[in-house]
Amino acid sequence: MPTLKEIADLLGVACPAGAESRNVAGITALEEAGGEDLSVVAADKYVGAYKKTKAGAVLMSRKIKHPVRPDVAVLLVDDADLALVKVLGLLAPPVPRPAVGVHPTAIVDPSAKIGSNVAIGPNAIIGPGASIGDNTQIHPGVYVGDNAVIGGDCILWTNVVVRERVQIGNRVIIHPNSVLGADGFGYRWDGKQHVKIPQIGDVIIEDDVEIGACVCIDRAKFDETRVGRGTKIDNLVQIAHNVKVGVHAIICGQVGIAGTAKIGNGVVLGGASVVRDHTSIGDGAMAAGHSVIAEDIEPKTVISGMPALPHRQTLREQASIRRLPELMVELRKLQEEVETLKERLGVTE
Repeated sequence: MPTLKEIADLLGVACPAGAESRNVAGITALEEAGGEDLSVVAADKYVGAYKKTKAGAVLMSRKIKHPVRPDVAVLLVDDADLALVKVLGLLAPPVPRPAVGVHPTAIVDPSAKIGSNVAIGPNAIIGPGASIGDNTQIHPGVYVGDNAVIGGDCILWTNVVVRERVQIGNRVIIHPNSVLGADGFGYRWDGKQHVKIPQIGDVIIEDDVEIGACVCIDRAKFDETRVGRGTKIDNLVQIAHNVKVGVHAIICGQVGIAGTAKIGNGVVLGGASVVRDHTSIGDGAMAAGHSVIAEDIEPKTVISGMPALPHRQTLREQASIRRLPELMVELRKLQEEVETLKERLGVTE
């Protein structure tokens, strides 16, 4: 259990006098925290909860104006949310990992190249010509196909499938049951049946990418499917053949990206959004959850809706739709008034 002084030293900030030896058992919400808990005040809206909290200490962003409480030790930091990342790392319980070396039940082809300090867990399979970089962890049941390349310091969790020729960079994390390199969904109708189009391209995952659980990234028909450096992909995402995702993109859960779409640098796709094939999304664009993106999107545009439009336009349209019932009532009244006037004037159609 770390002391508050140890946490302050980790963050490079001053520890309140007299609180240096205070133990920190964990991180808890302001409303639920006790005397040995650390909590977080990252925005002005949480000051009210800070005034009532029973936490022994809080991380507080410097810009926030707050009353002094002698019973609560406050660590002032530039960004409480970023400081929390470091503290969580300090307090996190150990993450299980396979022992360094090859488990007796794993199958590693003699032609595979295994770096130093690699851990290969039970029932993993490493195919011919595959390459695994230094310090990488291969958890139980992982399949690495022929001539696949996995860089150093990667973590492949249970039952991940990396098919033949897939290339993965350094420091990539892939969560359980994800599949990289399955065939792209390509068929051609010949008049009688759907003829399968061979998918002979590659999948390339650049450095520092994190891929959630049950994600599917399909191999290209030809050329490559690529996910750019630093991109983070949530659970249950489908990335189809020949898609190009730029660097540092955020792709939230249940997003589906159809073939040959281009996702720019720093793009954010909200949960359950879909992107039509051959569509291009410019750098820095953001799509709200459940957006249906059927046309090219300019850089730094915020969109929403089905089909996706500029967000403000979508809000105006939604507001208009909500008024439809009362507008229909007004329309019927106007129709009745018009009919009454016609009768008075003797107008006939």
